[in-house]
Amino acid sequence: MARILIVDDSPSQLFGIQRLVEKIGHESLTAEDGASGIELAKQAQPDLVLMDVVMPNLNGFQATRQLSREPSTQHIPVVLVTTKDQDTDRMWGLRQGAKAYLTKPFGEAELAEVIDRLLPMTGAPANEAPPEATA
Repeated sequence: MARILIVDDSPSQLFGIQRLVEKIGHESLTAEDGASGIELAKQAQPDLVLMDVVMPNLNGFQATRQLSREPSTQHIPVVLVTTKDQDTDRMWGLRQGAKAYLTKPFGEAELAEVIDRLLPMTGAPANEAPPEATA
């Protein structure tokens, strides 16, 4: 089980993503804006951050850039999770240091795939695959 920080200013989005993260077997932490997300990431050292882009004050691009440049958090993979679906947004997000980009809405399988792909970067245990059925 990994510890995943979810940063989103929408209470309904925050709740929905938190439910998915916990359903696939991970612990969740939440923050309601980019600035508090950065502070919580520094304190809690999560295994991964799911970062919304469109937020007041400090947006997700800015927060991702700060996390990826800060020595105490640069090892934490950030996944941008947003409704912004333009290729230019995706490229800009990756330039800021994001390791992946998910466009809302997304399903449990898509979220699990991204998390499982990025967790080996942190050394956190990914979800174990269910045992194969034997005939």
